[in-house]
Amino acid sequence: MGTDQEIRRVLSGLGIEAVNPGASDGAEWFGHGPDSEIISPVNGKTLAKIKQADVNDYDRIIREAHKAFHFWRQVPAPRRGEMVRLLGVRLREKKDLLGRLVTLEMGKSIQEGWGEVQEMIDICDMACGQSRMLYGVTTQSERAKHRMFEQWHPLGIVGVITAFNFPVAVWSWNTAIALICGDVVVWKPASAAPLCAIACQKLFAEVLRENRMPAGISNLVVGRGSEIGECINNDRRIPLISYTGSTRLGRHIAEKAGARLGRTILELGGNNAVIV
Repeated sequence: MGTDQEIRRVLSGLGIEAVNPGASDGAEWFGHGPDSEIISPVNGKTLAKIKQADVNDYDRIIREAHKAFHFWRQVPAPRRGEMVRLLGVRLREKKDLLGRLVTLEMGKSIQEGWGEVQEMIDICDMACGQSRMLYGVTTQSERAKHRMFEQWHPLGIVGVITAFNFPVAVWSWNTAIALICGDVVVWKPASAAPLCAIACQKLFAEVLRENRMPAGISNLVVGRGSEIGECINNDRRIPLISYTGSTRLGRHIAEKAGARLGRTILELGGNNAVIV
């Protein structure tokens, strides 16, 4: 798994280059922040380098995402579900390579790497079906000739901040559901595992481009948490943040988002117990 030939096969098969820009709106790739080197815990070898995003790159991504949202929310939900289904098809085609990249970049076993990609495929299947079941409740009114009903509307941009230990699955869980609901997504992956995120962004960008969808529906921004993460936390253009990671940082995100009346989905403190 850690031979130079195998590493090159995996990286080239997923479009990972020697140096990769860390920001993408699905149409263009760019990055004007500091360089970072991604070293595999499997063998200690350098996999690739990332040109991280800076604050200006981040703002460009958010502006593009906001523009795309006005288009995406008008697309019928079953059509949005079809885009997610096609992402699942593409993931099936690349399951072996993407699972191996998960192993190379963050060190979990190859079976766990494949399993994580299978979770992505499964959520795409589920979300596709759910796109035809975005129901609202109708209730009886006390007033004559009067109707009461629920109608759910998309929020806008969903910020997804993922952890090192699940570099692809957590993004898919959030993104598949957000997209069918009419939201667009800006993904900030863990700085230690951005190559998996770049691979996923490229796969989904191909799907959207082939179906003549505009840029800004699926977005990626690789950068420091102290800089890019704080931009997301404080940005009023992002009504919902989903974060997976430590309880300490989760509290910080909840405070920052709550101060601007933003919403959060927090999966915190997920350390496995070890019994000796």
